Amino acid sequence: MRGYLHRGDFENICCRCGICCGSEDGDPCENLKQDKDGKYYCPIYENRFGKHKTVNGTIISCVPIEEALRNNPELRKKCAYAKFSIKKHETEAKK
Repeated sequence: MRGYLHRGDFENICCRCGICCGSEDGDPCENLKQDKDGKYYCPIYENRFGKHKTVNGTIISCVPIEEALRNNPELRKKCAYAKFSIKKHETEAKK
């Protein structure tokens, strides 16, 4: 299957910026944590999908990154997944 990544490879594209979880909007997901190197992570990552609260108590839905990218133009400008996807499509178009 040319052009497809295994889930583990896809996960490795993440730069752990936390933007998809609200790290830049002032009201991130209550589960978003930052490590000593300034990288973000989710301690409930394996069970993250569904309803959660932000630090200010707003109810949010955690969705797969592909869905978040489709529904959020601002996220597409910054997310490493989106940048990879754009680069992949440009490379395939040249073939």
